[in-house]
Amino acid sequence: MSAMATEKRPAGGMSERRRTRLRLEISREAARLFWKQGVAATSGDQIADAVGLSTRTIWRHFRSKEACAEPIVMQGVVTLMSVLHSWPKDSSLEDHLAGELVRLQYETRPVDLTDEMLAMKMIRLADTEPALRTAWLMACDQTEQQLRVIIGDRLGRPAGDLEVRLHAAATAAVVRVLDEQIGVAFLADAGAGATELTEVKAAAGRFAHAIRAATGGAVGDPIA
Repeated sequence: MSAMATEKRPAGGMSERRRTRLRLEISREAARLFWKQGVAATSGDQIADAVGLSTRTIWRHFRSKEACAEPIVMQGVVTLMSVLHSWPKDSSLEDHLAGELVRLQYETRPVDLTDEMLAMKMIRLADTEPALRTAWLMACDQTEQQLRVIIGDRLGRPAGDLEVRLHAAATAAVVRVLDEQIGVAFLADAGAGATELTEVKAAAGRFAHAIRAATGGAVGDPIA
């Protein structure tokens, strides 16, 4: 066998990349059905039919029908987290968020925008669906874990440092609350005007201001 790195395959023979893609495809169809007809009225069989798979395959990838929403729900924070991971130390949070979110607005593929819209719908639906709320809170927990690394690196401290953990928890709470509020406003307005440049910059400013406030100003300034 070549010493070159190959894509890791779990015991079932499916590569991790293919498994991730399949889970996201299932999640898209489940989210569409949940939004259209409600969680209670949606069955595992219907999700399987929508994706063109067997119901047994669905249960190999997800522990329950509600869990099918988890990959799409995670899309609600993927963009922001990717931007924070690339935050240069010599840039303020306001400048970096505004510049990157505006850039991504014009570079994002239609499928990515569709996924983010579905994520907003699932986050909105989570207000009345406890199982979907669990999926959303799990996504927020993953966000907090990533923020520990980002903030720790920025402050020159270990990710497990108590102060870093507190800042990460506060920032994750900001992301959760603002994503919920933005989703409500976006869906209530049917997306009207939501892609305007000024709206993107305003959203970046709201996130940056709230993160600064939540962390007592520890997170937001350039690092010399």
